Amino acid sequence: MVEITAEMVKDLRHRSGAGIMECKQALKEGEGDVEEAIVYLRKRGLAKAGKKGGRATGEGLVGSYIHPGGKIGVLAQLNCETDFVANTDEFKDLVRDVTMHIAAAKPRFVSREEVTQDVLDKEREIFAHQARESGKPDKVIEKIVDGKINKFYEENCLLDQPFVKDGETTIDELIKQKIAKIGENITMGPFSRFEISK
Repeated sequence: MVEITAEMVKDLRHRSGAGIMECKQALKEGEGDVEEAIVYLRKRGLAKAGKKGGRATGEGLVGSYIHPGGKIGVLAQLNCETDFVANTDEFKDLVRDVTMHIAAAKPRFVSREEVTQDVLDKEREIFAHQARESGKPDKVIEKIVDGKINKFYEENCLLDQPFVKDGETTIDELIKQKIAKIGENITMGPFSRFEISK
């Protein structure tokens, strides 16, 4: 039995665009052979998702989620290629999952590209100060800051966040899985989260 390492899974994810669990399963099926794993994923349609990434998404839905008690609400836009797909249960389920996730996980941005330079500079400054205060040597501070910036993205960017229903899959991977299943490109549009707080 071949040991499936995290590095192997990461490499396959990068090459196929499939989720972590799909990659692990594909590597098991292919007995650790990445090319065989890609064939397995292609047969299941998951590797197709990446190829659809450039296609225009002019249709879609604006979904809403109101948390029980009425104190938290979300409006979010998900786009797809055709009106037909926008009206499928599969797509509506994705919209529901994403809006519920936004209510629970409180993302500030859709993607890393949305994070402004001002915000990044401020976060870097704070992380560097914290590292210095804890007595870390200058040569490791930059690495520490880079690591914390990656964590910042995971916590604040919707597409980088682990899906609240399945911590192994990010929202980006969840969308790619739906692309593979539905056969159309899907993109995340803007969202707004509202919360009544004391």
